[in-house]
Amino acid sequence: MTPLERIIHSPWSFFKIAGVTTVDATLRYLLFAGIGWVLGYWWFRQRWTHRKIIPRFPASSDIRREIGYSLLTLAIFGLVGASTILASRSGWTQMYWKVGDYGTAWFWGSIGCAILLHDTYFYWTHRMMHHPRLFSVFHRVHHLSNNPSPWASYAFAPAEAVVEAGIFPLAVLVMPIHPLAFTLFMLWQIFFNVMGHTGYEFYPQWLMDSWLGKFINTPTNHIMHHEKMRGNYSLYLNIWDRLMGTNHPDYESRFREVTSRPKATATQ
Repeated sequence: MTPLERIIHSPWSFFKIAGVTTVDATLRYLLFAGIGWVLGYWWFRQRWTHRKIIPRFPASSDIRREIGYSLLTLAIFGLVGASTILASRSGWTQMYWKVGDYGTAWFWGSIGCAILLHDTYFYWTHRMMHHPRLFSVFHRVHHLSNNPSPWASYAFAPAEAVVEAGIFPLAVLVMPIHPLAFTLFMLWQIFFNVMGHTGYEFYPQWLMDSWLGKFINTPTNHIMHHEKMRGNYSLYLNIWDRLMGTNHPDYESRFREVTSRPKATATQ
C-alpha cells in the first residue's frame, strides 16, 4: 500500500490529513528545488554561466520572497489535497486502489493522460489569470520573479495556489487513476516545474530544428514568459501555444542564441 493509499484509508481527521499532505508536498519541493539550487547556483554556477538564460542572478530578497510564498502555497496544496482525499474516501471520485482493476497499460496511460490534462488546464487557467481584471489578485506575485530561481516554482499568491491545486480534484474526478500513478505524475510535475524555473537552458542546440522541439517546452520558453510578461503560457508541451499563436515571436531565436553561446572557461 502506497503512503497516499494509507492516508486515504486511515481514520485521520481532515486537519491531520492536511498536515501529512502538506509535509509530503513540502519535502518534494525542497528536494527538487534544492537540487536545482545547489547545482545551478552553487556547484556549477561558473561552468554553466553560458547557459544562464538571463545572465544576472536573482537577489537574495527575491529568493526569500519565492520561498515564503511557496511555503504558503504548499499549505494550500495540503488543504486541497486533504479535501480531495476525503472525497475519494467517500467514493465521490474515480480513484481506485488495485492496479489490476484497470490493468498495467491504463496505470501508465493514466499518467500520460494526467500530464496532457494538466498541460491543458495550466495553459487556459494561466491565460485567464493574465486578464487585467484577474492578474493582480491571482498572478502578480508569481511575476514578481522576472528572473526566477528554482524556488519560484510554487511562489504563488493564495488565489493562484488554489487554482494550481485544482488539478488534483480535477484529475481524480474525470478519470480513473491509481494513487501511485498520481504520485508519479506529481513527481514529474515538480521536476518539470523546477527545471523550467532554474534559469538555465538544458536542452541541446539541435532541439529546435527537430520535431521534438515543436512539441516539448523548454526553460527558455518559460523564462521568457517571466521576463516579457506575455506569451509562452504553456507548461510541459508547446502545443497549445503553437495552436493559439501565443508563442513569443522571439522564442525560437532566443533559444538558439542561448544554446549557441560559447562554453564558460574555468577562469570566468
